[in-house]
Amino acid sequence: MKNVVTIGGGMGSFMLLSGLKKYPINLSAIVSMADDGGSTGVLRDELGVLPPGDIRQCLVALSDSSEILRTLMNYRFEKGGLKGHNFGNLFLSALEKITGSFSKGIAEAEKILNVKGEVIPVTENDANLYIELKNGKKLKGENEINHNFEIEKIGIKKIYLNPKAKAKANKKALEKIRKADLIIIGPGNHYCSVLPNFLVSGIAEAIRKSKAKVVYNCNLVNKKGHTEKFTLDDYVNSMNKNIGSARIDYVTFNIGEPDAKLVKKYENKKELLIKWNKKNKKNKKYKKYKIIEADLLSQQKVKFDKADKISKTRSYIRHDSEKLAKTLMKII
Repeated sequence: MKNVVTIGGGMGSFMLLSGLKKYPINLSAIVSMADDGGSTGVLRDELGVLPPGDIRQCLVALSDSSEILRTLMNYRFEKGGLKGHNFGNLFLSALEKITGSFSKGIAEAEKILNVKGEVIPVTENDANLYIELKNGKKLKGENEINHNFEIEKIGIKKIYLNPKAKAKANKKALEKIRKADLIIIGPGNHYCSVLPNFLVSGIAEAIRKSKAKVVYNCNLVNKKGHTEKFTLDDYVNSMNKNIGSARIDYVTFNIGEPDAKLVKKYENKKELLIKWNKKNKKNKKYKKYKIIEADLLSQQKVKFDKADKISKTRSYIRHDSEKLAKTLMKII
């Protein structure tokens, strides 16, 4: 079987893995450790654990356990002292404390949830994401960055992980990248979920050296204040810059049309559907990656938990897991 590695955060990886797990492949999910919002942020601050939220979503996506257990892992308390907390996050934090290691805790969770594949934290160091703007202001943490809408306007001088953490790549993540036949990046929040993986020492270098085909799943919409003016090419150029070479071979790009009311809702928030100039297709010197156009849009209506403290930041226009997986499997 082919070895497939995904690199991303929570929601985007959940969708992607839900589709890919149905195929006969060796699947490994490398997950960002930069999350510090909502329930995850509270647990990091109060218990000193590594961020469980994105890991939890990937475990649930790859789980072949009962529906009730999968639902339990995503259950969010709506009242009392645990309001806003997710059961799965508490579960993973408890396993980390019991086993003495986040990775050991994940391994136990994989057994309990009957996970198909492996879920791997990109680093086991307690790393926080920082962005230094061109005006000198520093934004600390994924949560603060996610809620700042002047990043694109002012411009980014530097994006980095807390130097004191000395975040080194998980050895297992490096091994999976080295053995991969296909590496899939994204989709997900560009600065807060996807790029942080490549700021971890060793990850970008491993991808540069890898013989695998590399695919980038382009997002569906831009993010207000972060990537409002980005085109498909801007996303790919940003990814290649952080990898350190023009390593991306393929890009999946949605051509399906979302509901007009949803599009209008996004436009009112200054979050537009991502575009690219098809005239550039004829310019062979313009880029080295192949763009795969397909209807990748989900028609399923999105609902959020009332107790989800960061539901306002989540997306209503989403990829369809089965459509995207089918498209990706044609590449391998």
